[in-house]
Amino acid sequence: VYISHLLFFFFLFLKPETAAVLKRTVEALMERGAIVRNLENLGERSLPYKISKHKERHRRGGYFLIDLEGPPSIVSTMMDHLGRDIDVIRRAFIKHPVSKTEECSGIIPDDGEDKLTAKK
Repeated sequence: VYISHLLFFFFLFLKPETAAVLKRTVEALMERGAIVRNLENLGERSLPYKISKHKERHRRGGYFLIDLEGPPSIVSTMMDHLGRDIDVIRRAFIKHPVSKTEECSGIIPDDGEDKLTAKK
């Protein structure tokens, strides 16, 4: 079965000056066929460990979570594209867990007949 679009969470750790890089990232996602459903700023904070990227050592970064829907091919192209962006410290795609909806079968009536006729 071919799936045309999947749901993803896209995590970004960016340098503290983030407005321009965030705009570039969202535009690049949309150019590649993604539908951005939500963008959440998780704030600036200390990174869990020092990260060396593009000849710089980073201790702090802005954390962002982008909820998107897009073709599976978007993952490799965006990882490659953002790997070259000097303002991106770390990036990661995570496949969104799709919740399965189960149809409720309703309340099954119990007449209690079996409890009345049970032998002791």
